[in-house]
Amino acid sequence: MLGYGLVLAGLAFAAFGAILGLVGGMRRNDASYPWVLRAVWGFAACMIGSNLVMVEALINHDFSVKYVAQVGSRATPLIYTIVSLWSALEGSILFWGLIMGVYLAAFAWVHRKEHARYMQLALGTMLAVGVFFAFLIAGPANPWGAVSPVPADGPGPNPLLQNHFLMIIHPPMLYAGYVGMTVPFGVAVAGLLRGEIGEAWMAPLRRWTLIAWMFLTLGIVLGSWWAYAVLGWGGYWAWDPVENASFLPWLTATAFMHSTMVQERKRMLKLWTLSLALASFVLTILGTFMTRSGIFNSVHSFTQSDIGPTFLVFIAVLLVVCIGLLATRGHLLAPEGRLSSLMSREASILVNNLVFVAITFTVLLGTLYPLVSEAVRGIRVSVGEPYFNKMAVPGGIAVLFLMGVGPVLPWGTPDKATLRRQFLIPAAVGVAITIACYAAGLRGVYPLLTFGLAGFVTLITLRELVVPVRVRMTERKEGFVTALTTATSKARRRFGGYVVHLGIVIIIVAVAASSAYVKHTSGTLKKDGTMMLDGYQLKYLGLSSGEEPHRTYVAARLEVTAPNGDVTEVRPRMNYYERSTDPVGTPAVRESPKEDLYISLMAFSETTGTASFNVWVFPLVGWIWYSLPLLMLGTLIAVWPARRAAVLRADAAPVGAAPPLPGTDAERGAA
Repeated sequence: MLGYGLVLAGLAFAAFGAILGLVGGMRRNDASYPWVLRAVWGFAACMIGSNLVMVEALINHDFSVKYVAQVGSRATPLIYTIVSLWSALEGSILFWGLIMGVYLAAFAWVHRKEHARYMQLALGTMLAVGVFFAFLIAGPANPWGAVSPVPADGPGPNPLLQNHFLMIIHPPMLYAGYVGMTVPFGVAVAGLLRGEIGEAWMAPLRRWTLIAWMFLTLGIVLGSWWAYAVLGWGGYWAWDPVENASFLPWLTATAFMHSTMVQERKRMLKLWTLSLALASFVLTILGTFMTRSGIFNSVHSFTQSDIGPTFLVFIAVLLVVCIGLLATRGHLLAPEGRLSSLMSREASILVNNLVFVAITFTVLLGTLYPLVSEAVRGIRVSVGEPYFNKMAVPGGIAVLFLMGVGPVLPWGTPDKATLRRQFLIPAAVGVAITIACYAAGLRGVYPLLTFGLAGFVTLITLRELVVPVRVRMTERKEGFVTALTTATSKARRRFGGYVVHLGIVIIIVAVAASSAYVKHTSGTLKKDGTMMLDGYQLKYLGLSSGEEPHRTYVAARLEVTAPNGDVTEVRPRMNYYERSTDPVGTPAVRESPKEDLYISLMAFSETTGTASFNVWVFPLVGWIWYSLPLLMLGTLIAVWPARRAAVLRADAAPVGAAPPLPGTDAERGAA
């Protein structure tokens, strides 16, 4: 079979390139580098080709293929037929191989003419990871098995996975974030094997981590939106083990990107920075194990499979390799600078890192403890939302505070009088917002503290964005658009980081408001009966039903009168899939920037003419998804490559030399 043959060829290319790259890099043999690149091209081509063959089999309903027989159906619409490629275990691992091939080929192409000895080690490491996943596809997670006798039709993908358009984009974004961590892992391993990590090699490590972080962020936010729009339970984050699995590498990758600033500016935290890069990749593999081994009961996880032990062996090998490299090569990355003041920006970033790591540890502990308890004591315990909120919420507030403090503090020893002036107005605004919220009737220590800190951080962040533009407009007599474009291009990482900070602040405020001030009611209504919640009146008008190509549905018609008098009709519904015994609900959401009215149909009776509903009002919840444009824009600004001349200057700079700050003298002071 062509698809399986391509997987075997990809496995051969990956094994050949991994051995050649690691051996050639350690021996400093540049002659093997072109062959490593060829192995990368071969691996990528085979993974892409195998996925295309599977997509063709799905579209043509070739039920002689094991995976098509498992997830295919003639009744499934074409778009969901295609995305069923990643709807079950074997297909998701195959799709993982495709993304890995694309990442490796892109990284190899972009840096093919740079750092040959580093590149051999990095690509060799990445291809070694490729060996593992190609082995999974060829063995324990083989989707290409033959089916006999060939069925006339299949069950179709999981109903939950064809119930909303977000299923089309959420998993690919999450996979792109997961798989993308392979690149910084390879770069970090190469730096440790070489025993040095200069700025010229640190730049691709930062950039590729940021790319993976962007996709992971998109995947997490879109996943919370999917849970909110599909599952009908009135929430978007439940500290589900598989949700946590995606959050863990996000935390360490975020800490890594902040740590790189200290490494770059003060030549400190080199070993710590690389440790965070390694930890991010290990946590993505742990998250993949959680999702695909079936050890957790989750709407996100796949069924029981045979790949769990294989993943555990791979995780053990990764831990041995990472700890061994840090122990034996870490001393070669001695810091060249030192912490000069506790009131410096580098000190605030270090504290920021410690908070991120503390949150990571508490989430990891709460996620894995039930498994460890069952394995050791034979007792299955439950660690639920109260634990995670109690442990993570204070950490999140600390991170929010540091987002405001860090930009104000200078690198090195500060001038205390200047600091007081810089903090005075933002702190006053934060206090004023807190008092105003309290006067408006809002209660709760954590929410009020969050809103006040959000105002504090927002003002500081906007000031840091505006000052360089204003300086250029004053000193260079440039127009606003020219000054903004030039200032942004000269300090892309700085501007992009602050735009991302604004997006994160919006998410934190939305989460605090929608969690602390949610309103809920439930009830059963007869036709023309009404119920009230927070000024909304819901009038039950009756049932309607319909049929779509892949499902039938029953919807409840509700007339909603908003507090301002606007009248709309909404239809929460239950969807029925031919091969599913339980209906899949679709809540109705009346969205507005202020709040969402969220209605789930829980049950209905055509005999009695009644329907039961769960109804919530979530303040500001939509701003979690509205933040996505800011997050994407900021990341793209930060990751956009500098001009080639600037890159060449960075490559030529001595390893111990601090890079120049971008922009004018006034801009550097503002930075």
